Order: sequence, then C-alpha cells, then structure tokens
Amino acid sequence: MIEIRNLTKSYKKHTALQDVSLDIKQEMFGLLGPNGAGKTTLMRILATLLTPTKGSVRMGGIDLADAEQIRPIIGYLPQYFHLYPQLTALEFLDYVAVMKGMNRPSERREQILYLLEQVNLTDKARAKIRTFSGGMKQRLGIAQALLGDPRVLIVDEPTAGLDPEERVRFRNLLNQSSLSRTVLLSTHIVADIESSCSRVAVLSRGQVAFAGSLTELQACAEGKVWEAELGEREFAAYKPHEIVSARRTGHGMLCRIVSESRPAGDSIPVRPTLEDGYLALIGGDRRD
Repeated sequence: MIEIRNLTKSYKKHTALQDVSLDIKQEMFGLLGPNGAGKTTLMRILATLLTPTKGSVRMGGIDLADAEQIRPIIGYLPQYFHLYPQLTALEFLDYVAVMKGMNRPSERREQILYLLEQVNLTDKARAKIRTFSGGMKQRLGIAQALLGDPRVLIVDEPTAGLDPEERVRFRNLLNQSSLSRTVLLSTHIVADIESSCSRVAVLSRGQVAFAGSLTELQACAEGKVWEAELGEREFAAYKPHEIVSARRTGHGMLCRIVSESRPAGDSIPVRPTLEDGYLALIGGDRRD
C-alpha cells in the first residue's frame, strides 16, 4: 500500500532522514525511535506537509507528488494538533468535513455521528471541546482523521500524555481502524507497538536501523541481556543507555543490563523483551 524508496530530507546543516526505504501493507505498522530520530519528519512527508529532498513515495500506486490525488486517501493525526475550544464536537467535525470536500450535509452528519460512536464520544457530541480531557481530545482527533474514510491513517505519538486507561482505549481504537485500512503508528513508547502492531521499523539518527516482525526485533537482543546485582561504583560505571531498569536491594542495585559483553561479577543471562531488542539496536541514540 505504501512504497517508500530512498527518502531523504536535508536542511542546510542537518539531515533529518537519509535513504529511508520501507514497504507497508494494509496492516497496523509501527514506526519506533527515540525523540529526534526523524519519525515526525517522515510522518509530515507522508502527509504531504513536507517535500522530500530526494526519493519517492507511492500510496496505492499514486505518486506522493500528486498531492491532489493523495490527500483524499490520507487521514492524519499529528502529535500536536489544533482544536477549536469554543466549538462543540459536532461543530468541529462538520467544519473539518467541509474542508475535506464533503459537501452534502446529510452525508456529513451521518458519518460524523457514526465516528462519534466509534470513538465513544456520542454523549459529548454537543459539549464544548474546552471541557474535554486529553484522552477525549485525542479520540476527537482520530475521528477527524477518519472523516472521508481514508485508505491510509497516519498517527504521530498519539498516546503521549494519556493516562493508562485512555492509552489502552486509544490503542484499541487504532486496532479497529486497521481492519479496513493501512495504519502507520509513530511512537517512542514500545508498549504501544507491542500491543498493536504486526510489523515495525526502527529509526535511529534518520536511518532505518531495523524493519521486520516484533519477534525479529526482540531477537536483536538475544544473548545481550543480563541481570546483575551491582554495587554503587559498578552501577555508576555503566553508560545510562545500558541499564534498562534498576531497583535497590539490601546490597546494592539489582539491574537489567543490555550489553554486548557479560557484566562483571555475578550476572545471569535473561530472555530479551521487545524493549530490550529496541534498546540493543539504538544504543546511545536514546534521547528521550
């Protein structure tokens, strides 16, 4: 559905993306990477808001350069998006629908009411947006992205700042949406990928460090994950990106360590998680 070939985005003194190539089917596809890895730049290019320096993208056989053909098949929810707090949910979605070229009032209303039901906001249809919680605003955001029934849904860091219950609800909503379209989920939260996606790409410093299944990503840390009890001096000697977790014990710190070599002292190998595989890949590129 989405074919990305050698995509590069350069600025005067900075290259945000370098030779990115991906194939994304009708699926829930995850884009994982630390802050500053180039995820948002890629999302904005796919949403036709940025022009790449070089490379090509095709969606459903349509060249991304043909914005008039591409935009009607895309739904986009950026990390930061503007809502009109003085409007009700109904009024806001009707405004967006008109902007998307849905000119028949009856068609707009039917789809708006359907989407409000899908995002569990029917009872808030006539409430002012200024009264909404963060999770409700995110759900309204996904409703506006789904107006017009797009074939591709692009969402950038959608669960950042949500409480655990809202995060689960939002992930379930995205999973439901992926049954009939391609959903591209960009995030730095591994749990969002693990619970939602069948395949994932990892961006690091603007390049694709990995693309494949979750099992294959997890395997990137095979033989590199250890559990060890460290004293204060030993703990301080490790680089921050090598220690995944640590908790104090009576004799020091019990640590989970991702490292190419076995830690000194009493350490035992442990089975890697998806997060371990991700951290083994990006190493010192952790910026969040």
